[in-house]
Amino acid sequence: MGMSVRGRTGTGTDLGRPHSGKTGSVTAPELGGASDPGLDVPAALELLTAGAITVAGRLVDASNATLYCSVELAGVSVDAVYKPVAGERPLWDFPDGTLAGREVAAYAVSAATGWQIVPPTVHRDGPFGPGMCQLWIDVDGGVDLAALVRSESAQLRRMAVLDAVINNADRKGGHLLPTTAGHIFGVDHGVCFAVEDKLRTLLWRWRGRRLTEEALEVLHGLRADLEGELGAELASYLTPAEVRATRRRVDRLLTTSHHPEPSADWPAIPWPPF
Repeated sequence: MGMSVRGRTGTGTDLGRPHSGKTGSVTAPELGGASDPGLDVPAALELLTAGAITVAGRLVDASNATLYCSVELAGVSVDAVYKPVAGERPLWDFPDGTLAGREVAAYAVSAATGWQIVPPTVHRDGPFGPGMCQLWIDVDGGVDLAALVRSESAQLRRMAVLDAVINNADRKGGHLLPTTAGHIFGVDHGVCFAVEDKLRTLLWRWRGRRLTEEALEVLHGLRADLEGELGAELASYLTPAEVRATRRRVDRLLTTSHHPEPSADWPAIPWPPF
């Protein structure tokens, strides 16, 4: 398997020496990258949480340290991405050392929707200290991403709703991972959940359109979950103000019943877009 399929942009941080949501069986999307193709979500989460991490290489184009690795537990091994907090580059608009937690929070929201957009993701210790560990997804290299983002894909429309909920400030084309099974995963959610509106995405095709009935139903369920178990889980990774802002964004979507429009106060498209 080549590592170029999960390429990012920018340069990472020197790590120095290493230190000595809802779950269920996935039926539609493949859990790509697993040596056992029948691996379900609970098993993947257990493996990612408790398995031994062996770092194989680094995705050198990533803006933060992003390590390609294998995770093995009880004879089962999967490929994964490990992003240690120690390798996060400081940002002016997000608190230092919080990006890995935001990735896990994004997975929790994705899991609560039932749409399986974000691959299984956990927060754990690793060879370079605590960070996030996410199941590697093999992509279909024959998919034209530029054409995909201009399509009427129902999966991308769901992803646009998720991005509006989590306030994704960086939905680039390269953060879409279409698989040979036809499922589209979304990755790289480190710059989400800001209190201020920061939605930057290529998925504006549905701007101003009425939300689907499916999306409205999911949002109603999500709002209820945010008052309970999901809200408590997000509080482990986000500030109280960020959790409240997430509830407000869901309320706004339910009140307007429409996809958001680009803001005049914030760049609507991430750069570079791909």
